[in-house]
Amino acid sequence: MKSPLLLSATAALLALAACNSQPAQPDVLDSNPDPMANALANRAPVELPPSIKAEKTFRCKDNSLLYVTLFNGDKLATVKTTPTATPVRLTAATAGEPLTAEGGWKLTGTPSNITVTQPGKPSQTCKS
Repeated sequence: MKSPLLLSATAALLALAACNSQPAQPDVLDSNPDPMANALANRAPVELPPSIKAEKTFRCKDNSLLYVTLFNGDKLATVKTTPTATPVRLTAATAGEPLTAEGGWKLTGTPSNITVTQPGKPSQTCKS
């Protein structure tokens, strides 16, 4: 009684041993190659935009308001003169330099106290 059971178990083990334990690698046929694959592989790394450091409303010496968004890295800020105005983008080449934009904009300072020069106006300090 034990030998037929032993014989069938041995036959099953031999059948499994004959199977390939490593599955065959699938054949991948690329019938539609990417025409930009080489250009994308050799492109320069992309620098992500900085995250927002602070978004403040400043009251200036002439009693006007400025809506300023300061970004991490201290090389970018946006300034609006009204809440619905188009923001002016001020940039600096390196952190610590004054942020500037075309037209005569210049901004320096911290999230609590800034000095700003607007086109056609003298430099003034503003506090949040």
